[in-house]
Amino acid sequence: MGISYWWMILGMTLVTYIPRAIPLTFLQGIELPPFLSGILRNIPFAILGALIFPAIFYIQEGDYFFGILGAVAAFGIAYAGANVIFVVLGAIAALAIYSLVLV
Repeated sequence: MGISYWWMILGMTLVTYIPRAIPLTFLQGIELPPFLSGILRNIPFAILGALIFPAIFYIQEGDYFFGILGAVAAFGIAYAGANVIFVVLGAIAALAIYSLVLV
C-alpha cells in the first residue's frame, strides 16, 4: 500500500468524522424543539425506505413476492416502533424464513 493510500484513508476519515463530531460537540446539552426532534428521529426510517423501495421492484430472479414480503415486514416492524436495526434484521429474518420454506 503506497503512501498516497494512507493520505486518502486519512482524508476519508476526516470527511466522515467531522460532520459527526461537530453536532456532538456544539449541541451537547441543548434540547431541541419537539418538532425538530421528531423529524430527526424519523430520518433513518425515511432513508431506509428510500434505499429499499427501488429494490422491491428490481428482483433478479423475478420473484416479486420476495421484495413485497420484505417491504411489508420492514414496514410492519417500523410501524410497531422498533429501532432501525431491528427493522432491518426483522425483514432479513422474514425473507430468510420465506427462502427456507421455498426450498
